[in-house]
Amino acid sequence: MSETKYIAVVDDHTLFRKGLCALIDMFPGYKVLFDAADGEDFKAKLKPPHIPDIVLMDISMPRMDGYDTTSWLRVNHPEVRVLALSTMESDAAILKMIRNGARGYLLKDVEPSELKLAFQEVISKGYFYNDVMTRKVMQSLPVIVNDKSSPAKFLKLTPRETEFLKHVCSEKTYSQIAEEMSLSERTIDGYRETLFRKLDISSRIGLVLYAIKNKIVEL
Repeated sequence: MSETKYIAVVDDHTLFRKGLCALIDMFPGYKVLFDAADGEDFKAKLKPPHIPDIVLMDISMPRMDGYDTTSWLRVNHPEVRVLALSTMESDAAILKMIRNGARGYLLKDVEPSELKLAFQEVISKGYFYNDVMTRKVMQSLPVIVNDKSSPAKFLKLTPRETEFLKHVCSEKTYSQIAEEMSLSERTIDGYRETLFRKLDISSRIGLVLYAIKNKIVEL
């Protein structure tokens, strides 16, 4: 790698954060620009034009958490690639971080080799999906990353399917979506299964990624 890529680490656990910084500084081609204890600390230490290429972002933090900090970055510095770093493996946490602008999701027990791979792929491809994400969205990736096929598939959606897809991108349960659309839960299940087939997607996270990619929802 000819050009050094700069990393920022945001995590409220000092020992973990400092250890991670020391590890990253051992990776050829990468250097820690700074570390921060939470979102407010991160914003205070962010000094343009010295902007990190990648931010490793914890989720649960005091004052300003990873969700809000990632969302702030998406608006103010969209060129920065956020990799979520957490102990949480829930669909809800992954969904919310993706909606807020994260490009990938890593668990804190990640191996150094996988962390380095995440850096490489988020720089070269714009995203990184490890085993956690792969189990949930890998079957949807051909739709998400293939610009040629996505618009064609998008044109096949009916207005009600599009409306349903927008609701899917919220934090509502399927039961709440059914109530809001004045439909039965069985009908909502039918919409979901139909979209899975049409878009070659197998999870709710995949539907959200598709909607974001095709600008069906504005983040």
